[in-house]
Amino acid sequence: MSATDATRSQPLGRPIRGPSAVGGDWRRLLHLTRLLAVTDFKLRFFGSVLGYVWQVMHPLLLFGVLYVVFTEVVPLGEDVRFYPVALLSGLVMFVFLSESTSQSVQSLVEREPIVRKIQFPRLAVPLSIVLTALFRMGLNLLVVFAFLFASGGQVMLSWLELPLILGLLIVLAAGLAALLSALFVHFRDVKPIWDVLLQVIFYASPIFYPITIVTNDQLRAILMCNPFAALIQQFRHAVIDPSHPSAAEAIGGAPRLIIPLGLIVLIAVVGFTYFDRKAPRIAEEL
Repeated sequence: MSATDATRSQPLGRPIRGPSAVGGDWRRLLHLTRLLAVTDFKLRFFGSVLGYVWQVMHPLLLFGVLYVVFTEVVPLGEDVRFYPVALLSGLVMFVFLSESTSQSVQSLVEREPIVRKIQFPRLAVPLSIVLTALFRMGLNLLVVFAFLFASGGQVMLSWLELPLILGLLIVLAAGLAALLSALFVHFRDVKPIWDVLLQVIFYASPIFYPITIVTNDQLRAILMCNPFAALIQQFRHAVIDPSHPSAAEAIGGAPRLIIPLGLIVLIAVVGFTYFDRKAPRIAEEL
C-alpha cells in the first residue's frame, strides 16, 4: 500500500452526526434543555418591576374570578371540603398544561436559528418549554400549599403520591409538546385547533366543579377517561383531602384507570416517536 493510499484510509477526524431529536448524547440534551429553560424563565420577567410575582398573580387572579362566580353566583362548591384550595390546584395544573403545550406549538419555528445547527438536539426546544412551565408550576404549588395550611389542611401520608402524579402530568405535557411542535412545522392549523381543544379540556375536566356533581355514572366515567381530569382528581384526593373521591372511585373502579394511564403512555410514545422521525428534516421544512 502506498503512502497516499494509507493516508486516504485513515479517518480525517470525528464523523459529523446528522441532525436528530436527541443529538446522540442524552446528557447534552438535558444540559441544553435546562439552559434554554433557565434562560427563558429569567428573560420572561426581565425589566418587570414585580418580577416573579406576576407568575403567582396569574393563577391567583383567575382563581379570584372563578371563586366568586362559583361560590356566590353559582354555588358549585359550597358542600366541598377545601373547595378554594381544590379550585386553585386545578387552575395551577391546567395553567402548566396550557403553557407547556400552547407555547411549544410554535417553538421550533420561533427558534429556527438554533434548530438549523446540525448537531443541535432538536428535542431540547419543546422540552425546554415544558421545563420552564414546570418552574412556574413549582412556584404556584407553594401558594396552593400555603392556602391549604391556612384552611386547616394537614400533612398526610398520601402526599407520597405527589411525585407520581406530577411525573405523569409532566410526561403527558412533554409528549403533547413534542407532537404538537413537530406537527406545526407541516400543518400551521395545529395552533388554532389546539387552542380550541385546550378550552374543551378546561371545561371537561373537574377544575372549577367537583366531580361529584356529575350524577350520571356513565358520563362521569367518560369524563374521567381524560388523563388530565384523572390526575386532577387524584391530586385532590391524595394531597388536599381524602373526602374528594379518588380517580379510581370517580371512574368506576381501579381497573378502569388503565384507560387514562394508557392514554398518557400512548401520547408520550406517539409524540416522541413522531418528533424523532421528523427531526432530521425539520430545518429544511421550516
